[in-house]
Amino acid sequence: MEKSTVVEFLERVLSRPVEVYSFKAVGGGSISNAYKLETSTGNYFLKADSRAEAAQMFRAEGKGLKLLRANSRFTIPDFIGRDAGSSTAMLLMEHINSAARNKTYWQDLGAWLAELHRTTQQDFGLDTHNFIGSLPQQNNYESTWGEFFINQRIIPQARLALRNGLISASFMEDVETTLPEIINLMPEEPPSLVHGDLWSGNLMVDEKGSPCLVDPAVYFGHREMDIAFSRLFGGFSHEFYQSYHNAYPMEPGIEGRIDLYNLYPLFVHLNLFGRSYFGQIEMIISRFR
Repeated sequence: MEKSTVVEFLERVLSRPVEVYSFKAVGGGSISNAYKLETSTGNYFLKADSRAEAAQMFRAEGKGLKLLRANSRFTIPDFIGRDAGSSTAMLLMEHINSAARNKTYWQDLGAWLAELHRTTQQDFGLDTHNFIGSLPQQNNYESTWGEFFINQRIIPQARLALRNGLISASFMEDVETTLPEIINLMPEEPPSLVHGDLWSGNLMVDEKGSPCLVDPAVYFGHREMDIAFSRLFGGFSHEFYQSYHNAYPMEPGIEGRIDLYNLYPLFVHLNLFGRSYFGQIEMIISRFR
């Protein structure tokens, strides 16, 4: 990306002249390109993406960041502005300076996530659709978690996998047949505001050593979705889970439900990254055949 393009974007978003001192590609851009900007008006984190859906992705991410900032004690980067541009969409956020984790980092993460999950509303879903990674995530309201999990989470991803030749028609039938049995194992709870993509890559440390969350895929869902997602790839301390349970006790049997919730991120990864994730999905579904 040309420096001049970045300068023009910053001046449109900030409505003032800006001089860019440094413009460096950084990690955190597995879906979109990411950059740290050092400028005359401060440091920023910039995402850029030339795909057709990028403008919608960044609009949804900005709303998710605002929702988390308004309902949690986590450090959440401030959404500053976005621009569809002529060929490349861009999203500008506050840059988070990192330090070493403080002594209460994992305990705070658990307690603050429990607080976030106590944010509720009447139905499961959200007033807008958004994205998980680069995939559309639909959030039509449903009155029960079971309906939401089936209709808004698993079936759309399974159908996408079927269209892309990643699963067979017979396996799709297995998924549809077993889903009612799976949701019967999930405890009934009120909708919780969830991060929606809670893996270690979306967990940071701020300059005070406290937890910071980024890249949300927010909606009002079952709180055990976040807990399960955190277990999928690891990287979370036992202190985190104990602190969460102390603040908002889990229903008995959570260990037996982790894989069931993770059907959703596994289908997402299947659709994003290919057949290497199919074996895990097949193993979970096979328990209910």
